[in-house]
Amino acid sequence: MHGMDVLADVVAAMRTGPATSGRTDVRAPWGLRFTQTAGATFHLVLQGSSWLLPPEGGEPIAMGPGDAVLLPRGLEHALADHPGSPMVDFDPTIEQLALGNTGARSLLLCGTYRLDRQRPHPALSNLPDVVHLPADPGRHRTLHTAIAILGEELDSNRPGAAAVVPALVDALLVLILRAWLEDQTVCPTKNSWSRTLTDPAVAQSLELIHAEPGASWTVADLAAKVGLSRAAFARRFSEAVGEPPLTYLSRWRMTTAARLLRDHNRPLAAVAKEIGYASEFAFAKAFKRDFGIAPGAYRKHLAPV
Repeated sequence: MHGMDVLADVVAAMRTGPATSGRTDVRAPWGLRFTQTAGATFHLVLQGSSWLLPPEGGEPIAMGPGDAVLLPRGLEHALADHPGSPMVDFDPTIEQLALGNTGARSLLLCGTYRLDRQRPHPALSNLPDVVHLPADPGRHRTLHTAIAILGEELDSNRPGAAAVVPALVDALLVLILRAWLEDQTVCPTKNSWSRTLTDPAVAQSLELIHAEPGASWTVADLAAKVGLSRAAFARRFSEAVGEPPLTYLSRWRMTTAARLLRDHNRPLAAVAKEIGYASEFAFAKAFKRDFGIAPGAYRKHLAPV
């Protein structure tokens, strides 16, 4: 399917550090409040059931075994065995939490992905506040297989679980986003990133941009590569992605630069060249205009520790 490599590239660029997660073993009655976080919060129901009490008084969502939920903006919310159960604050520093009394048991995995929120990518910024993916044997088999394996690993504490669990948690963000985008392709809306999965020309142009962000792309170049007229390509790209091709190209260049500055020690001149700037000065000026800070200072002060 077109677009999947681009999606992986987007997620890798937006992530600023490893995920944190904790096994939560609870027995009714129980309730957990989650404060707002700088990243994206996720929950998996591995065994039992849970109610998600979404932000800003939204309708409670019933969740069963195999369900996944992502709150891409990390908004305040709660989980409970029943919407009326008493709440306690969730402590993200506890890797294995046991809570509750002697009622029905639920096993959850709760965690957070660290994401760069300064310049959110359209694929993430257009997501709803709550992405709920119910377990469905007929859909998203890879996602639900991963959830099932996580449940087994966390409940049995078998040798090697310390290596298996973090790898699966890392993969889950892409699996959840892919599943949600695939659901949206049934009825894609205007400015919905899901349309990039159903429009081969747009998907191909994104792959070209992501493969060579430093190339001197023009709208005409990209249109010719995907076999469309300039006007038709520009219209279809803008409708699917939510912004014109060259605006997206500029955005992706700066996103790539930020990633290189965070994750690598390449000289600024090398970073500038890789994303298509002829000089370090021109790159530094553009980067400061977008991020409000010089690239050297960004690397020094904003790189994760």
